[in-house]
Amino acid sequence: MKELVSTLNCAAKAYYAQDTEIMSNFEYDRLYDELTALEEKTGVIFANSPTIHVGYEAVDELPKERHEKAMLSLGKTKNREELRDWLNGKEALLSWKLDGLTIVLTFFEGKLAKAVTRGNGEVGEVVTNNAKVFKNVPLSIPFQGELILRGEAVITYSDFEEINSRIEDVDAKYKNPRNLCSGSVRQLNNEVTANRNVMFYAFNLVKADGVDFENSREKQFLFLKEQGFDVVEYRKVTPDTILDDIAYFEKKIENYDVPSDGLVLTLEDIAYGQSLGMTAKFPRDSIAFKWADELRETVLKEIEWSPSRTGLINPVAIFEPVELEGTTVSRASVHNISIMRSLKLGIGDHITVYKANMIIPQIAENLTGSDSIEIPVVCPVCGQPTEIKQINDVQSLYCVNPACDAKKIKSFTLFVSRDAMNIDGLSEATLEKFIGKGFIHEYADIFKLSRYEEEITQMEGFGEKSYQKLINSIEAARETNLPRVIYGLGIANIGLANAKMICKHYRYDLAAMQAANVEELSEIEGIGEVIAGTFCDYFKDEKNVAQLQNLLEEIKIVTEAVDEASQTLTGMSFVITGSLEHYSNRNELKDIIESKGGKVTGSVTSKTTCLINNDVTSNSSKNKKAKELGIRIISENDFNAEYL
Repeated sequence: MKELVSTLNCAAKAYYAQDTEIMSNFEYDRLYDELTALEEKTGVIFANSPTIHVGYEAVDELPKERHEKAMLSLGKTKNREELRDWLNGKEALLSWKLDGLTIVLTFFEGKLAKAVTRGNGEVGEVVTNNAKVFKNVPLSIPFQGELILRGEAVITYSDFEEINSRIEDVDAKYKNPRNLCSGSVRQLNNEVTANRNVMFYAFNLVKADGVDFENSREKQFLFLKEQGFDVVEYRKVTPDTILDDIAYFEKKIENYDVPSDGLVLTLEDIAYGQSLGMTAKFPRDSIAFKWADELRETVLKEIEWSPSRTGLINPVAIFEPVELEGTTVSRASVHNISIMRSLKLGIGDHITVYKANMIIPQIAENLTGSDSIEIPVVCPVCGQPTEIKQINDVQSLYCVNPACDAKKIKSFTLFVSRDAMNIDGLSEATLEKFIGKGFIHEYADIFKLSRYEEEITQMEGFGEKSYQKLINSIEAARETNLPRVIYGLGIANIGLANAKMICKHYRYDLAAMQAANVEELSEIEGIGEVIAGTFCDYFKDEKNVAQLQNLLEEIKIVTEAVDEASQTLTGMSFVITGSLEHYSNRNELKDIIESKGGKVTGSVTSKTTCLINNDVTSNSSKNKKAKELGIRIISENDFNAEYL
């Protein structure tokens, strides 16, 4: 039971808080049901069991707030007859179970006052500014009392496909509408949210002061419609009609544009439903129905081993193509050695596959179970020995060679990033492919990728158009400035701000910078002995110097003339936190401060000139630190008025 709790919690955290998946929905449901059965059999429920805790923990980037009423998840079934029996002769509303991000909206005096994500069911993230740009949320409503409602923020399949169509690099495309929606709603800059066409569908009325709904759940829905909200589609059902109504939704989902992973059944009689009470996790007035997964049988052709920058080598199943949910699929991640062994995979095995949430291909079951896959003893990239490591009861395959080219991915990702060489089209996944094929060994090789035009244009996800876009971006990056190059080299402890300070101090003379010693560098404001030491150590390495020289032969460094009169913020240090109104993002404000000679750091210290935060009264850690040290906290407007 403890192993199941740990495994399920890790999977839930990855899915809800990190927008990734380490386990299929099929496997999660199976393990969850196994844990539930064991808890019922033993009468023991651990404090951290997913059966009594729901959702993800709110992340630090957004303010947190406790819900007025805890948000519980729903019991579930895949059995239609069980739904009919559950009604016990009563009427209920059958509606879509939408697959997005649950949001609680609060209105005061007819105005949207607050929007909070579900979070862990008790504490969520405040996303009010983002909710104000949802495509169909009314910002003003007729009702003037306090109104609290819950609903699902979603991005339709058509909008999801349209957004993905604008991304040339196949590895940079979003995996599914739910992940795209989750990331869109939880942005610090609501301009991003506004461009994603996020929709909101209400599914529950929590509070409406002074309104008599005559004990009817449907009248609550009708009231919300009158206020201008889009309400999740529903049908009033009885034990005699529910099977036909399920069939209606089943037929409609084939072409339904809004992501849904099932249905929700809620008792129409509000008082009766409330009288049933709740379990530790589930209310008893509602139950969820999940669609049975569409399974297809196929034959496993091979296991492809895919190395990554961490040394982890992921197994990917390649199988005979099958049609699933309207598309042809031929590959699915197996995630790790433990899952591969539990499936007992072997080449030629007959397996069943499905699409989790109708999007992500997964292996459901191995019908043969030959268990004959040989785990590679050498890395497919560098040819050096591999090792199986066990972390939290999960076994995974790793390359243990520290010099493996696949492990250089992190340094190359930094090198092509926006603040460094700013090369579009080279995602982490694309770099992994190029390194794996031997196209890239050092930074200069990126500017020679045109030598592999034929191979690249024939790679999956690359055509002539995307190849040419990549080459154009590489050519545009050939002309750059020295701070970007120094930052892009990935020298330990050297961020862009430090790179700019060092370059400015040595008047953009690279030779002088390379010849500098620790004592000289330490005298620069903001550069201590540790940073000076790593900077000097980097240029003592002949291999690093040779690779930099090769890079310099491919690029042109342009030095911008600095107007000394404009350096009005020289010697000043600023910290920026929270959302901004006048600037598109923090980097824009940071660039302005640095262009005037100032410095932007990530933490408040005694040397900080002031903390820029539009919420000057918040209890964030940075605000608390500033108050402790007597550092001023000012808004954007105050900063613009005093310093620009």
